[in-house]
Amino acid sequence: MSLPQGLEQPLLRFFEYLRSERELSLHTQQNYKRQLTTMAEQLAALGVDDWRKVDAGWVRQLASKGMRDGLKASSLAMRLSSLRSFLDYLVGQGDLKANPAKGVSAPRKARPLPKNLDVDEMDQLLSVDGEDPLSVRDRAMMELMYGAGLRLSELVGLNVKDISLRKGDLRVIGKGDKERVVPFAGLAREWVGHWLRLRGQLAKPDEPGLFVSKLGVRISNRNVQKRMAEWGQKQAVSSHINPHKLRHSFATHMLESSGDLRAVQELLGHANLTTTQIYTHLDFQHLAKVYDEAHPRAKRGKR
Repeated sequence: MSLPQGLEQPLLRFFEYLRSERELSLHTQQNYKRQLTTMAEQLAALGVDDWRKVDAGWVRQLASKGMRDGLKASSLAMRLSSLRSFLDYLVGQGDLKANPAKGVSAPRKARPLPKNLDVDEMDQLLSVDGEDPLSVRDRAMMELMYGAGLRLSELVGLNVKDISLRKGDLRVIGKGDKERVVPFAGLAREWVGHWLRLRGQLAKPDEPGLFVSKLGVRISNRNVQKRMAEWGQKQAVSSHINPHKLRHSFATHMLESSGDLRAVQELLGHANLTTTQIYTHLDFQHLAKVYDEAHPRAKRGKR
């Protein structure tokens, strides 16, 4: 469709600016042109004939139109970014006093839920029966990550003095340098104890780190990731194994068994409950059942 001059001419000037002054790639120029032409056509269809008439309300309408048309969050963010760049250009040219798209943000991208292992897969992964120091170390690391829900950085950052086998707890420094005490028991406690008895065969005398490499110093994040992936293959676990998957499995299994979201939040070290809700992909049927059984007015006729 043909555009009103008040919409078309500023666009043509902007496209030339992108080509000659910004010297953007042809692919990027085409993206700008496609996004901005689409929005100009939508404005024209709504009776807007000049960019100077576009305010924040019109920008929000364009965003809503994109959502109704089924644009993904990432595509809509790209469209609004193109519009902000164009309107910034018009402000710089003196055609606009302010950029009306500055205060309008795209909806947040959906956070992909990390996959967890089921209980049988966890048993399969953790059935490491080697008695050499490296095998014992690796099983202790996996048992502790799954048994206490630790982040990779928290596991690697543990020192021997942070662990109390007698009390069954450990002290970790989480995100934002926040310290928390986490309980661990059962097989995690057993295998950490087993590792501590063998640790001296690898660790240098002055090394404080709980888990060490073959070089005798604190193990690195990359080494932990590599060893866990290798054990996943050795134990014939169908999905790729990484430390985050063990932490997520801990959270999922704890929540499925207890239903106590606040407790899981504390164990994971999440500052906000919202993070835990996303992270543990709550089963709606479970929530509905809890609601029906707990809410005093959930059942008809209940007094």
